[in-house]
Amino acid sequence: MKKHVVRIVGGDYRKTPIPVIDAAGLRPTPDRVRETLFNWLHHFWGGEFSDKRVLDLFAGTGALGFEAASRGVAHVQMVESHPPAIAALRALRNRLGALQVRIHAGDARQILERLNDTPFDLVMLDPPFGQGWIEALWSRIPSVLSPDGLLYIESEASLEAPDGFELLRKSRAGHVHFHLFRFAATQKTDNNPSDTPISI
Repeated sequence: MKKHVVRIVGGDYRKTPIPVIDAAGLRPTPDRVRETLFNWLHHFWGGEFSDKRVLDLFAGTGALGFEAASRGVAHVQMVESHPPAIAALRALRNRLGALQVRIHAGDARQILERLNDTPFDLVMLDPPFGQGWIEALWSRIPSVLSPDGLLYIESEASLEAPDGFELLRKSRAGHVHFHLFRFAATQKTDNNPSDTPISI
């Protein structure tokens, strides 16, 4: 049987295969969704990735975090609790020589508490569906997000912006909805969220 893989879409590690291990709830972000997300980031960051810090809270296969590293992000921190997934993440990091990637083994809530004095420019939240993770972590995100930071979330349903945040972009791919938020205090008038489905 052919092993399931996804591939890094762009940057230094472009076309690198990422193995997808067999684990409950593991749902790697599809190539087209990652391409859309990083187009959004290119717009909001003016194409400058090298000075950014990124936190990937449910790393899974590492598709999002390694995509960020491939695009030139200076510091990528991944969080994962499933031991086989952690081993696969470390193996891929070593194979790529991605020294800018740090992998935390543990529960997302506990890791957030340890990182609460470390501001990130992007927090990515792609948890297993149907387990209440997004609701559980909403209130913890501001402690690790820089004032101009962005919050990316994948979910099984369309989300409204929580208190203190505004929605910048949203789209969907099949049954997956994905969103980009930021603190409402940094609101600008030229950004209107769109909700356009993409094919995968």
